[in-house]
Amino acid sequence: MIDPRLHVLRVVAARGTVTAAAHDLSYTPSAVSHQLRGLARDLGVTLLEPDGRGVRLTVAARILLERSDELYARWEEIHAEVAEADPEPGSTLRLCGFSTAAAALLPSVAARVRADHSHSTVRIIEADPTECFDLLLADQADLAVVVAVPGLPSTTDARFEQESVLEDPLDLLVPADHPLAHRSSVSLREVADDPWILDRPGSTFHNLTQAACAAAGFSPFVAHEAVEWETGAALVDAGLGVSLVPRLARLPGGYQIIRVPLRGDPTPARHIRSSIRRGSRRQPVIVTALTALAEAAQRSASMPRPVD
Repeated sequence: MIDPRLHVLRVVAARGTVTAAAHDLSYTPSAVSHQLRGLARDLGVTLLEPDGRGVRLTVAARILLERSDELYARWEEIHAEVAEADPEPGSTLRLCGFSTAAAALLPSVAARVRADHSHSTVRIIEADPTECFDLLLADQADLAVVVAVPGLPSTTDARFEQESVLEDPLDLLVPADHPLAHRSSVSLREVADDPWILDRPGSTFHNLTQAACAAAGFSPFVAHEAVEWETGAALVDAGLGVSLVPRLARLPGGYQIIRVPLRGDPTPARHIRSSIRRGSRRQPVIVTALTALAEAAQRSASMPRPVD
């Protein structure tokens, strides 16, 4: 068994503060500090140094963490081998993903796992992409579905195994009486002068919309901010602006709004990928979940543009 204090150090290193790590691990900050002091004392080295409101890793701590990545990957492989040898006993699979994935992809994954592993329990957690990786590292989730955005662990990060799941195109959302409403496709440049409805600044989708508009050669005039898809749909229905909406997103009915496919080089899209802890791929429930996720993504990609 791996010293659990090493797991605590990994989470503190990833989160940058004892308080944040304690939240992820469901510990108190004093318990986290106590475990790290004990680990440092047993190793005879200093592991952390104060750095403003956070902590800084010492050279010894960085060496320890680098080697621990190999150790934890091997432990996940052993766990998978044991589970393969006796797959019937119940286990728990924890899925996490951003809002659209949690609605459009993860329910069918959970249903497939429950059908194929009748003694297992499945839990879905809606979380933003950064939090999904925190949950994986803290062993609070087993499979994450995220949008590729700046600041996430790279695909070469030794702690995780990541792979592409789906390219989710963005559609232009306009009122039914908009001049572009009945076009087969449009370019973003054609709505450069329209008022825009965006998510709140700093959010993943706000940044994605801004990047798509910048690639089209303009900066959108943000007339309104809306976090929920229904709020955005209502504002577009009222003629207060246009917005972008992912193809996967299902909007509420009752609004006179039209999705218009975008064209461009490249066509604006969200890049969706999955992540698991390195070494865990062969666990039977994760094998089933990854297969079901790929099938759900394939079905979504082949579906016609939804009519709202």
